[in-house]
Amino acid sequence: MKSVWVSLFVIAACHLLCPNDARPHYRSISYSTWHTDPEDARVEFRIKRLELARLPTDFPWARYLPAALELCVGDVSCSAGEAERIPNAPHGWAVFRWEIRCPTPGEHFIRSALFEGIYVGHTHFARLNSAAHTEKGDVLERLLVTGQEGHWRLPDQAQTEVGGTSVWGYVRLGVDHIASGWDHLAFVFALLLLASSLREIVTLVTGFTLAHSLTLGLAVLGVFRPETSAVEILIGFSIALVAAENNWLLAGSARSIPTAFVGLLAAGLVLSMLGIGSLFPTAWLGMALFSGCHFLLLARSQNPERLRAAVAFAFGLLHGFGFAGVLLDMELPVNRLLPALFGFNVGVELGQLVMVALSWPLVRWLARRRPAAYKLLAETGSAAIFCLGIFWLVTRTWG
Repeated sequence: MKSVWVSLFVIAACHLLCPNDARPHYRSISYSTWHTDPEDARVEFRIKRLELARLPTDFPWARYLPAALELCVGDVSCSAGEAERIPNAPHGWAVFRWEIRCPTPGEHFIRSALFEGIYVGHTHFARLNSAAHTEKGDVLERLLVTGQEGHWRLPDQAQTEVGGTSVWGYVRLGVDHIASGWDHLAFVFALLLLASSLREIVTLVTGFTLAHSLTLGLAVLGVFRPETSAVEILIGFSIALVAAENNWLLAGSARSIPTAFVGLLAAGLVLSMLGIGSLFPTAWLGMALFSGCHFLLLARSQNPERLRAAVAFAFGLLHGFGFAGVLLDMELPVNRLLPALFGFNVGVELGQLVMVALSWPLVRWLARRRPAAYKLLAETGSAAIFCLGIFWLVTRTWG
């Protein structure tokens, strides 16, 4: 009964807090490309349209963007025109362009105060295509975080040795990404709730890590890039399935849980066949068959830990494609892919390990010293995570 109340509360909270946004990561991010000459610059700024949905419809973009994303000489801002929104932008994106005049000689800086006071720690990714460096084949990039490192001193036109964001910068981006990736954290927490030994948690986390590192690399290097929306929907499914598995094990393998879960997926299949939603009927059928087979295997397995580890690896492949989105949106030049991929993946792993190191010892302490409290945590936690998974599955399909 307590699990039911928790489930209802989580569903209500999701609708109240996230009415228009079912994104996998709450951290806000935007991008710009700077084409610079000695005395002027042309800026192209892009941001996901979902970001715009969180702001008033009459937001003054034309004046706001040139004032919040400036080219400066020392402490003096260069003269910028108003930003013009570009029609026929790529699907899901809003694109703005404006020009800057900067005749004063001296060191040039890009300064970002984007969404200061609106989004906490907004990250902006700036690319520099200067006339001199483009001839040498150099494209520079830098991560600018509002309120932290919001400025970038541009290299001199004659500078021969140049570099973009350091590996450490991408490590921090990976940490920030996992810290704001509530769906990935929910999945990992669902796995560790029922892990009964250090060996089991190491196996689960290692399998998940190896899998998402593999697909993250494949996606960023362009070997395989599945449809992003489908990946995010399936990530919601993976969270719901692991949480449902937890509830099934805690309830003594009651048939009602897998029956209800497969029934929900069957309902999605019917709606998809009627042309409702963004997922093909075959995908819903595959999820339903996978779930049914998984619960049947669990019921017959003498060692469910191995099966849970296999599922962690399988779903880790999905989550890796989800992690790749932020690097793919940056459109990094080829020579910057490997350091960015390495640093970002290290950051994701560090953030994930910190979460496990902080959570799992407390869970095991409760299991040994406070069995009743642990049972309550496991049941209500799994029920809450299940509802979050269903919420993400539904809103990403029909939102």
